Amino acid sequence: MQNFGFKQQALAVSTDPEHRFDLALHLGELKIAHQLAGEAASQQKWRQLAELATSKGQLELAQECLHNAQDYGGLLLLATASGNAAMVQKLGDTCDEAGKNNVAFLSHFLLGNLEGCLDILINTNRLPEAAFFARTYLPSKISAVVSLWRDLLSKVSEKAGQSLADPKDYENLFPGFLDTLKTEQFLKRERQQRLPADAYQQVPPNHERTPVEEMKAAEASGRFHYIPSSRESGEDLEMLNEETDKISEVSVGQLVTLLPVSSKLPPPPTIDPKKLDPELLDDPDLDEELELDIANLNLDLDNIDTMPITESERRDELKARTSRPVTTVRSRLRGDKQTSSSAHT
Repeated sequence: MQNFGFKQQALAVSTDPEHRFDLALHLGELKIAHQLAGEAASQQKWRQLAELATSKGQLELAQECLHNAQDYGGLLLLATASGNAAMVQKLGDTCDEAGKNNVAFLSHFLLGNLEGCLDILINTNRLPEAAFFARTYLPSKISAVVSLWRDLLSKVSEKAGQSLADPKDYENLFPGFLDTLKTEQFLKRERQQRLPADAYQQVPPNHERTPVEEMKAAEASGRFHYIPSSRESGEDLEMLNEETDKISEVSVGQLVTLLPVSSKLPPPPTIDPKKLDPELLDDPDLDEELELDIANLNLDLDNIDTMPITESERRDELKARTSRPVTTVRSRLRGDKQTSSSAHT
């Protein structure tokens, strides 16, 4: 009957579960396909049904199918596309238990749970990544992560392990580190505020913001008070929690107005073509100069010193640069041309 185009009648009379499931998918019979997929308990069938349910806009059924198929990547896509923060939170917890670290990391990162992301990197022994993640997002955790990384690296090379610098011991190698600690505490309140998905047009994107400048502006206006972690008391923590509760009650429009206008980056500088030297643009020797510059590069990639540069070494290098005569490739080329022309004459 199927060969003659009577698929609906073939579905009614067929007794083979595999055949009936394929017919139900072709006919779009979601209830019958759902029943057959549950009886078969096959991840492949659940994925096929999830794709059909998504195409028909049955997102709840698609979520159930993806969960039964253990398709965590599909669940993350569905949760983010629908703006369902509770679903992302549940997915992150489920992936933590199942050991699906990639999806768990993304779920926690999307929700602003940076501590959870750092824990995943540490528990999976990705200590270098954990150190750089802490340096970028959680500077207060750097010392703890660097200590773990140093212990791990010292098992391979004691010298390499000691070359890792801790901001607690080498503050001069981390300029502006105190500002990053303040910014971390300042942004912690914002990370706890979950905005609806439709508010993205009102909130400036991250690449247009300068969090350190926002922190300094809030500190200058009295809207933010930094509490050092080494001196936190019960009263200080209570005050910080009260400020966090106030932020959580702020509406989307009010939160947007809290962001300073100066946080946006200035537009990139524009170059007026009329002010460029036409001789430089039309100079046929430019390509030759660039080739000579590249050819004269001598990079010794086998002997790279991983030890940090001291202040005395930095001053000696700066003095050597300032005392070195400046000779450009263009002058050398023109000098060679003049020498060759005089030799011909």
